[in-house]
Amino acid sequence: MISCKDAVARLWEYLDRNLGRVEERELEEHLGLCRHCCGELEFAQQLRTRLRQEGPAVTLPPETRHKLEAFVRSLGEQR
Repeated sequence: MISCKDAVARLWEYLDRNLGRVEERELEEHLGLCRHCCGELEFAQQLRTRLRQEGPAVTLPPETRHKLEAFVRSLGEQR
């Protein structure tokens, strides 16, 4: 089973449906057993929904998006 660190690192790609089938299955197995990472997924989903509802459609440059995702992941690792 993948670690929580690996699971959290994959959450945004999972939400974007950018994971391969093996990575997706590994993450879903982890999420089925780990309440902490389920909470991280829920947070990411709520954040994404809120951003879509509150703000205008903004397309971030890939580098900025990756930095923002890394920042959000680091918040999860600090818990």
